[in-house]
Amino acid sequence: MNKNLKQYFVKSFIILAIVHLAYFLYGYFTFAGINKVDIYSEFYRFKFYDDVSISHFFVSGLFLFFFLIFLLKNHARQRYSFGKVFQIGFLLLLISFFTFTFFISFSFGQNAKLRTELSQESYNEDKTLLNVLTPFLYESSSYHSEKLFNYENILYPKPYPVVKEEKQVLIYHDQFSTETIYYSIDTLKVLTAEYNKVSEKIDLVLDLMDLDKKNKKDRIIKKTVIGDSTQVIFKGKEVSPEYDDEICIFLENKSLFKPVHNFSVSRQQYNAAVKRYKLLYKYKQDSLEYQFAKLDTLFKKYNIESHVKPKVLVPEIFYYVENPNRLFGGLDNNFDHKALHEKFETLDRYFYTPNYLHPTILPLFFAVVFSVWIVLFLFYILFNNKKQKDI
Repeated sequence: MNKNLKQYFVKSFIILAIVHLAYFLYGYFTFAGINKVDIYSEFYRFKFYDDVSISHFFVSGLFLFFFLIFLLKNHARQRYSFGKVFQIGFLLLLISFFTFTFFISFSFGQNAKLRTELSQESYNEDKTLLNVLTPFLYESSSYHSEKLFNYENILYPKPYPVVKEEKQVLIYHDQFSTETIYYSIDTLKVLTAEYNKVSEKIDLVLDLMDLDKKNKKDRIIKKTVIGDSTQVIFKGKEVSPEYDDEICIFLENKSLFKPVHNFSVSRQQYNAAVKRYKLLYKYKQDSLEYQFAKLDTLFKKYNIESHVKPKVLVPEIFYYVENPNRLFGGLDNNFDHKALHEKFETLDRYFYTPNYLHPTILPLFFAVVFSVWIVLFLFYILFNNKKQKDI
C-alpha cells in the first residue's frame, strides 16, 4: 500500500470522524430531557422516516459514492501482495462500518446529555430516598398483603430481622394447635479453622451430656466459606415482634423501590429500614415531612403526576405508628405509581444496559455493512486488475 493510498484512507477516516461528531452533537442538543423519558424510550435505532434516518441515508450514500469514485480513479493502479490486499480489504470494512454508524454517535450524544442532566450520583440518591420511603408509597390495597407486610420482613436493629418457625403444640389429648415462634437472625464470621475446632468441641459436649445435636444444626440457616473464614447465619434468641410497641406496619416490609447498582441489596435493605425506623421513632415529624418535600421535588424532576401533600400525609402515617392495632385504611399518597416505576426502569436501561445498537436491527445492520464492504472490495480488485492490464 503506497503513501498516497494511506493518506487517502486517513483523510476518509477524518471526514467520517467529523460527520460522527456532528451526529453526536445533534443527539446531545436534541435530547428531550429526563422528564420526557418513558417506558418506550430507547437509544436511537434506524426508523427510516425521521430526520436522523433520512439524513443518515443520504450522507452515507454520498460519502460512499465519492469515496469509491476517487479510490478507483486515483488509487487503482498498484500491484499488491496478498498481505497488502488483505490490509486494504480490512480498511474498506472499517470504512463501511463507520459509514453506517452515525446513528450510534447520535445515541452517544443523547446519553451524554442525559448524564449532564442526571448524574449517576444524583440518580442513586433518588433511589435511596425512594427505598427509605417505599412502605409509605404503596397503593391502599397493598397494605393488606401478607407478602409485603409481615414480621419476617422486619429489618431494624432491635434485635430483628427475624425468622418464623411453626410447631405443633399438644393442647388436650389428641388435639394440637400451631404455635408460631420468632427467632432473631444472627451472623457469625470466624476463621474456618477456629470454627471447626469450636464445632467439634460443642459436638463432644453435647455427646457427653446426651443432648440432641440436631437442634444445633437446625439453628443454622446458612453457612458460607469465604476465603479462610466461615460465615454462619443462624437463629439467635427467641423474640416477640407481635408485642413490640415499636413495630408498626411500615417496618414490616423490607422491599426496595429500586436497588442502587453494584451495592449489596441486603445492606441497602438494612440501611433503608434503619433510616425509616429513626424517622418514625427517633426524630420529630418535621424530619419525615422534609423527606416527603424532597420526594415532591423528585416527582417534579421526573415529571410524575402527584397529589402527595406532606402536611396531610405525615400525620396519617404517625396516626398508624401510634395506633398499630387500628384497622389500616390506606394513606393519602396519590401519585402516578406506574409512571414512576416505568421511569426508573427506563433510566436503569440507559445507565446500566445501554443498547446503542438495537437487537431488532442487528441482522439488517450487519447485512448492509458486509454487503457494502463486498461491493467496495470487489470494485477495487476488479478495477485495479483492469487498470494493470491496460497499462
